[in-house]
Amino acid sequence: MIALDDIDRGLIRALAADASASASALGRRFGLSQPACWRRIKRLREAGVFRGARLDLNADALGFGVTVFLGVKLAVKGRVSLEDFERAVVAIPEVQTVEHVLGPFDYRLRVVARDLSDFERVLRRRIMTLPGVGNLEANVLLSEERRPGPI
Repeated sequence: MIALDDIDRGLIRALAADASASASALGRRFGLSQPACWRRIKRLREAGVFRGARLDLNADALGFGVTVFLGVKLAVKGRVSLEDFERAVVAIPEVQTVEHVLGPFDYRLRVVARDLSDFERVLRRRIMTLPGVGNLEANVLLSEERRPGPI
């Protein structure tokens, strides 16, 4: 764990909102020189605070108008079945995230589809045929509020 001051927290929030922000612009915003700001960002990156920079794709603009959270309970649990399921599910392009969770389900998937009939196709042809799949529960996303994180 790394010690963070208010400027570090501000930099983290600013970069979570826009990872393309330059050290120069961030330095001006937080009262730092460009080199001092860059050193702080480098220290945060080296400490593992940032896992990488990614583009936040607009699923609607790409033609994926439906997002479904899918709870998956495996019929048989064991190390082999978990690994088989994980290996197979990550190969499905419509599955955006795979989370191994505690609770009534073993996995929570975030699945995108063009529409509900496309989701049904993905569900029937790809997800329900995965190794070990038992019970499923689908929740369709109606709206989403994004928060940058705990900082």
